[in-house]
Amino acid sequence: MHKLKKCFTMTSMATLTWLGASQAHTQELQVVSTFSIISDFARNVGGERIALTTLVGPDANAHAYEPKPADAIAVGNADLVLTNGLHFEGFIDRLIRATDRSARVIELTKGVKLLRNTEEHHSHEGRHRHDHGHDHDNPKDHAHHHHHGEYDPHAWQSVRNAQVYVNNIADAFCAADEAGCQSYRANAKSYGEKLQALETDLRATVAEIPSSRRTVITPHDAFAYLGNEYGLEFLAPQSISSESEASAADMASLIQQIKAQEVSAIFLENISNPRLIQQIVNETGMKIGGKLYSDALSTENGPAATYIDMMRHNVDTIRDAVLEH
Repeated sequence: MHKLKKCFTMTSMATLTWLGASQAHTQELQVVSTFSIISDFARNVGGERIALTTLVGPDANAHAYEPKPADAIAVGNADLVLTNGLHFEGFIDRLIRATDRSARVIELTKGVKLLRNTEEHHSHEGRHRHDHGHDHDNPKDHAHHHHHGEYDPHAWQSVRNAQVYVNNIADAFCAADEAGCQSYRANAKSYGEKLQALETDLRATVAEIPSSRRTVITPHDAFAYLGNEYGLEFLAPQSISSESEASAADMASLIQQIKAQEVSAIFLENISNPRLIQQIVNETGMKIGGKLYSDALSTENGPAATYIDMMRHNVDTIRDAVLEH
């Protein structure tokens, strides 16, 4: 009986030790991501080893986001906060300062091939390419008008840059959770192969568009990296006015430019107010070619629920609209 009791005790202790080790092994890394595109990268790298909180969700505008008390709690409890950087998330510094402790903040654009913001002046001439104006037809954006600084922050619109984001996430996860590093590296490698396949497909799709018909219009100037990488030209007229309505002179100048450059298609955007695009459509008779996804993914049931889906959708939509024109 004594031996049986001793055996049972030792077995129980071994079980408890195993459970403790198991629980320690499955302790999730607490990760906060600033917006949905970064969250998709984080999920692909982190898998089941991370608990992920997204501050700015699908179809939401990070430029105009106002943090909630729950966001401060999430950041305060985080092991890592993943950000784009380059002044993209205007709210994040205020949010971090509002927390009781300093989480480790990772700027994922470190090491990416950046495009300069070449036009920081307020004249409307030539502003259609790299002045990242916001939706001034939307009252929520009036308090958030700002320039992003020296560099265009929308670097994820290049798949090669997206791979840098993924590698930076893997590095950050490995530093915070050494035991899971092998898993993170393997996930990053597997996802990287999918990104390489995406890159090949995007180039093949753009090749179907005649080189003389690759100029298109979007509301928000978020696609310079896509254009630079794949040979497309994007005009973003939304920035011509900081008022709720563009002046007649501004509109006339814009329409003239559109006609002179033989614009092939015009698109809505998931985070932008469609009013200005509709004005252009009314003036030019152009047909809206669809909706592009720029700074946020779609909901799960939408066409851009993941980064890979988003990039395929955008380039396919541009091709289809131009070829139908």
